[in-house]
Amino acid sequence: MFEPIDLTHRQQHILWATVQHYVATAEPVGSKALVDEYNLSVSSATIRSGMGALEKVGLLYQPHTSAGRIPSDFGYRLYVDELMTPSATLSQQVTELLSDRLNWQNWSLEALLRGAAQLLSNVSGYITLITLPQTQTAQVRHLQLVQVDPKRVMLVVVTDGYETRSALMDLAQLARETAEVAIDPETLERELQILSNFLNDRLRGRSLGEVAALDWSELDREFSRYADSIAKWLSDLTEELPEPISNRMMVSGIAEVLRQPEFAELARVQTLLALLEEERDLLGPLMFVPTLGQSLPSKRANVLIGAENPLEPMRICTLVSATYQRDTVPIGSVGVLGPTRMVYEDAIALVEATADYLSDTLSQKN
Repeated sequence: MFEPIDLTHRQQHILWATVQHYVATAEPVGSKALVDEYNLSVSSATIRSGMGALEKVGLLYQPHTSAGRIPSDFGYRLYVDELMTPSATLSQQVTELLSDRLNWQNWSLEALLRGAAQLLSNVSGYITLITLPQTQTAQVRHLQLVQVDPKRVMLVVVTDGYETRSALMDLAQLARETAEVAIDPETLERELQILSNFLNDRLRGRSLGEVAALDWSELDREFSRYADSIAKWLSDLTEELPEPISNRMMVSGIAEVLRQPEFAELARVQTLLALLEEERDLLGPLMFVPTLGQSLPSKRANVLIGAENPLEPMRICTLVSATYQRDTVPIGSVGVLGPTRMVYEDAIALVEATADYLSDTLSQKN
């Protein structure tokens, strides 16, 4: 990471203007362009001197000796951290677009995330990445025991990511101690509902992996015969849940971003496409999703600029991501991937607004 640096107000203004001009034009920036287009209230010579000072501390550099200057990754970092504010207007606009165009009441979670990814890539012009809810920390949203026929019961578990898991068990297995005792249907239905209520009360909002910590002694004696079998049943279901797969990810907007001049070199395009198409499992960890017990980062969006990205194909890119939640539980991330010459004010606003929309929507969805 880069060491913090103190700049004068004038140097900050020159760096801000240089980033703004380069992002807009993709051309190295000279002092005359800043004099002509920005109200810096100083001479061209003073701006040249200021740009030289910014170059000495690594915030700007010259791609060629006779060229103007362009921001370094360090320059973009300082710009993002200290000199810009996400666009509130764009944030409101994308929230309205998402609300108008996505039919979350009737869509599946996957369809909702796919629609959000497509809309975000269209608005931003960057590659959009949205991870599906991870299953390793899946928490119980609802649980129900249902008799499906005279000899079998089904356990249905719905996780916070709206993933459904179910398992069948013979009644003889469920209550071995009474295997030879017939249970009339009304009694069985009542007992299964009481057991369902007990399990929902104890497990809702907790991971299936926490089933081992359940205090089964709180069950009345008449239901205690079910305890061992249900505990094993839930444990087996937990083991069946797939490990979190980072490539469970919606990707949209590749064609749009590859039109940017930064991707004119074929080799760069090929390595980035290989990463997006074949190695998505490497991308997931870069889009921060806290596990149970971890807190969200203090800043709403996480921004990885150029060399800050640990993956070589991404070092000409910036990844802006934010976590979305269901209630207070982080379950996935929204991100945009584009050139370091990115409109950071817009990208951060778009990502934050989309993450907030998904959080609000999933918290309301039954």
